[in-house]
Amino acid sequence: MSGIHQTARIHPSAVVEDGAVIGAEAEIGPFCHVGPKVRLGAGVRLKSHVVVTGRTSIGEQTEIFSFAVIGEIPQDLKFGGEETELLIGARCRIREHVTMNTGTAQGGGVTRVGDDGLYMAGCHVAHDCQVGNRVIMVNNSGLAGHCVLEDDVIVGGLSGIHQWVRIGRGAIIGGCTKVNHDVIPHALVQGPGGALEGLNLVGLKRKGVSREDITALRAALQMLRQGEGTFQERTRRLGEETKSDYVRAIVDFVLADSDRGYLTPS
Repeated sequence: MSGIHQTARIHPSAVVEDGAVIGAEAEIGPFCHVGPKVRLGAGVRLKSHVVVTGRTSIGEQTEIFSFAVIGEIPQDLKFGGEETELLIGARCRIREHVTMNTGTAQGGGVTRVGDDGLYMAGCHVAHDCQVGNRVIMVNNSGLAGHCVLEDDVIVGGLSGIHQWVRIGRGAIIGGCTKVNHDVIPHALVQGPGGALEGLNLVGLKRKGVSREDITALRAALQMLRQGEGTFQERTRRLGEETKSDYVRAIVDFVLADSDRGYLTPS
């Protein structure tokens, strides 16, 4: 079994197929199965009964808990067996029964998960999703195919994100919420139908965002809610007037391409 660093620790009951690359100080626990095209970075730890398969790369110090299945083929009827990838960043915590799939040829071929994420038990990251850094997905939440989650997003438990939806940086999705449309940065979305109810004030304050910027974000949300013209027209006017980088991030997000349209302030 070439490609296994001499300091890696592999339980005798684990199966590591020829071709896998296992980094320094990695640990593979009892009854794990690691496929031939898998790359585990330094210090990656697989607890017992973990399956890592496909063309999957996992960054250093990531920890994966029992019964997670990482790198299996997409749950997409269009998938024809082509070779695609799953790339997972460093220092993630991937809890029990999490599933993350590789990409599809139609979606660019790569599913990406950033650094320092927490994926609680039963979460699902579907094919071709692009997930940023420091993302938290709470128990049994799910991302459909092609979703984009920017940095510092939190998805509440039992929530579902529709395919092709984008969620902006620092947004929070409440528990048991269905999200069918794009969510602007730093938003608070909750309720069964996914209403944009305000700002993620707790998250902004925890990150040390200045009072001036929070005030600017409040004013921006009010303008997007009640200003004249369409949502896009109000956003363009906001971009002409604002001096806040946080508000500018919302403007840039809304004026980018969208496959699903936007949740607008209620």
